[in-house]
Amino acid sequence: MKSGISLVEMAKEIQRQAELKADYVMDTRSLRLEPFGSDLYLNAYTPSGEMAVEPLEINAIAHRQIGTHLKIPAAYYDKMLTQHPQLLSENVNAWFEREPAVRLVRTIGGTARAFLSNRYRRIDNLDIAGIVLPVLQDMEGMHFESCQLTESRMYIKVVNTRLQAEVSPGDIVQSGIIISNSEVGLGSVNIQPLVYRLVCSNGMVVNDAQTRRNHVGRVNEATENYQLYSDKTLEADDKAFAMKIQDTVRAVVDEVRFTRVVNLMKDAKDARMNTADVPGVVKLVSRDFHITEEESSGVLQRLIEGNDLTLYGLSNAVTRHSQDVEDYDRATALEGIGYNILSMPARQWSRINQMAA
Repeated sequence: MKSGISLVEMAKEIQRQAELKADYVMDTRSLRLEPFGSDLYLNAYTPSGEMAVEPLEINAIAHRQIGTHLKIPAAYYDKMLTQHPQLLSENVNAWFEREPAVRLVRTIGGTARAFLSNRYRRIDNLDIAGIVLPVLQDMEGMHFESCQLTESRMYIKVVNTRLQAEVSPGDIVQSGIIISNSEVGLGSVNIQPLVYRLVCSNGMVVNDAQTRRNHVGRVNEATENYQLYSDKTLEADDKAFAMKIQDTVRAVVDEVRFTRVVNLMKDAKDARMNTADVPGVVKLVSRDFHITEEESSGVLQRLIEGNDLTLYGLSNAVTRHSQDVEDYDRATALEGIGYNILSMPARQWSRINQMAA
């Protein structure tokens, strides 16, 4: 499992970020993408032409969401952004005017970090942390293994040291939980089981068992003062979901589910790899599970080092390589891919082995 920051560090950073955040509901006809020097800023104007807010820098996520909203192909948007920002601003501003819409602009420290539908329900990291941390801290044997805040998500990964099993002699795994949330429209609130392998600190996210809450709520209206003042985010329906989150956190470290995953691991130990072309097997699996060519090379290296040429060894090679990936979001995605590989249908594994023969 990729290392992150401590729970204390994450709590401090969540609080720091909360104080820097501001949300605005804006009609796109009041918005302009305008160049200043070598950068583009998102500016908002009142009907009288005065600045409604300070000029906003725009991060990569918000740029992508602006392009998606206006149906500008990503490759063309990026080309204009890097090679002809003036042309990009003309394109964006024209479509802001021609196809008006009310959008929620989420900001932090003077940077637009998301450009979202006005139906987007704000379920912030501070809210989720406030719901789950007291529950986790009260659970016996829970150990915070890795936490992180990226531009796109918050992650809390916890291991239950009281629930463990032995896949093979000396190969011990423990049950755990991963809780994630995106404040910028890149995912719902997710609570998923994970399995932690002690021998190499691998984390495997169990993708087929999760509770989620989509960020969709009532329509937010644009108002003259533009600022969407912080209201009580968790209203009646969200309070019910908060209780569901707490119940799910308590239930997700379930012995029956954990035993099922451990049995999958044991079965995968017996699923031998076609050793006539090990790189070919890795290449085919990488193609099926959307592992990049660079990542595939790292997986092959970890597979060779692990000296376990089975389906189990391959899934562990993927989760072990995730620790070498710089991007925490991608590392976590690879932890989930490791489980998808482990649980692939027998006929798919057979087909891969036959193709590599």
